[in-house]
Amino acid sequence: MKTTMPQIAGRRADLFVGGDWRKPAAGRYFASYDPSAGAPWYEAADGDADDVDAAVGAAAAAMQDPAWRDITQTRRGDLIRRLAELIDENQESLAQLETRDNGKIIGETRAQMNYLPQYFTYFAGLADKIHGEVLPINKTGMLNFTLREPLGVVGIIAPWNSPLSILAAALAPCLAAGNAVVAKPSEHTSASTLALAELCMQAGFPAGVFNVVTGYGESAGRALARHPGIAKLAFTGGTDTGREVAAHAAANLVPCSLELGGKSPHVIFDDADPARAVNGVVAGVFAAAGQTCVAGSRCFVHARVYDDIVAQVAARARAVRIGHPADDATQLGPLALRAQREKVERYVQHGLDEGAKLAAGGGRPGIEGDGWYFQPTVFSDARNDMKIARDEIFGPVVCMIRFSDEADLIAQANDSVYGLAAGVWTRDIDRALRFARAVEAGTVWVNTYRSASFVSPAGGFKASGYGKHNGVEAMREFTRIKSVVIDHSGRDHDAFVIQLK
Repeated sequence: MKTTMPQIAGRRADLFVGGDWRKPAAGRYFASYDPSAGAPWYEAADGDADDVDAAVGAAAAAMQDPAWRDITQTRRGDLIRRLAELIDENQESLAQLETRDNGKIIGETRAQMNYLPQYFTYFAGLADKIHGEVLPINKTGMLNFTLREPLGVVGIIAPWNSPLSILAAALAPCLAAGNAVVAKPSEHTSASTLALAELCMQAGFPAGVFNVVTGYGESAGRALARHPGIAKLAFTGGTDTGREVAAHAAANLVPCSLELGGKSPHVIFDDADPARAVNGVVAGVFAAAGQTCVAGSRCFVHARVYDDIVAQVAARARAVRIGHPADDATQLGPLALRAQREKVERYVQHGLDEGAKLAAGGGRPGIEGDGWYFQPTVFSDARNDMKIARDEIFGPVVCMIRFSDEADLIAQANDSVYGLAAGVWTRDIDRALRFARAVEAGTVWVNTYRSASFVSPAGGFKASGYGKHNGVEAMREFTRIKSVVIDHSGRDHDAFVIQLK
């Protein structure tokens, strides 16, 4: 792979449009920062509306190019499968890129890069399983069948917390369905998406099928969301920005998929296996330094086991190894942005002001250098009406909330504007199923947490967004259905009367 970490470090990275690298129209670049050092390590092109227009034009041309438009669905699958092979061959380089670009520990980025080839391979297999059906309509002498078609040019706006994994959630089914893509990665984490563009070229995708415009959200991102040439938008990020994206899509009368914020309830009943439950809480909120939309940041614990569980979670939090994200021994790296650490600090103060108690963490660890590190933080005596339990903090902070009544628990779990995910730990299967049915969340985990699969559809309710990724449902998100009716009866029809029978 040409775009590896040693080559991008200290250099300028251009846009990828129409199968080639090109400089931004305005000639501007911006610095991307290494969170472990708090210092810039490469520059990315500062794309604007002109660059977005060029990329959308290249994607629209690809949709009319016989090299993409007219190939078989099986051949599309072959191209995606080749991309999966190239990702597999370049796992380590991609993992190193993401670790340096957003501070996620190398163990997590390696696991994600190991998973990505499987993800693309799954959708490669679905590429020629897209089909319509013959419908037994209530008219004789008529054949009615449906076609599943690609939408056209799809805009994908991805966040900084898991750049390639979240991009792939839309990109893989989008390509399998036969669309062309303009991707806008976060301005904080462009490196791995640009590397993926190089791999798409090596895989043999026709020019313009995959385009990357780097830049700021308020310029490149907004221009992409507003562009009239986009047939659909797929956005992952904050709820407020999601509302803006949806408004732009509505103005152009096109659909969008939104995966937005979360404040997921993570429940421990008094009959749960305490060791497994504590592991689940720690992994569910401190993985990725808490910078994941499904983080189990509201932890409801039954009163009979509350003190013991809080003590165990706090002890585990204090034992977490904080360090450089490229070190294999590190369990918690820095936050991805300086502003994100400042936000976490503000919320910790909010929690203290509201009367919650710090059972662990709450500040910056004693690590040399200028990295954006923050301790894993556990609040005890939290309440569901506190700001720290209402707002998405997006950092390594968990609120431990006491409960004693199951009905009241459900009411509190659902008392949130969000509805992305939920988890419950119990040995009582009836209780688990009651909770799964009652809780307002797109994904519910029982005696596990953050166990994702490319086969299982996922997506949020309420302010957590709408639309599904993963599984066959994702393929439907990126196709449109057309109904074809053929009269083979040989009958003459009255030109002024609609045939009703």
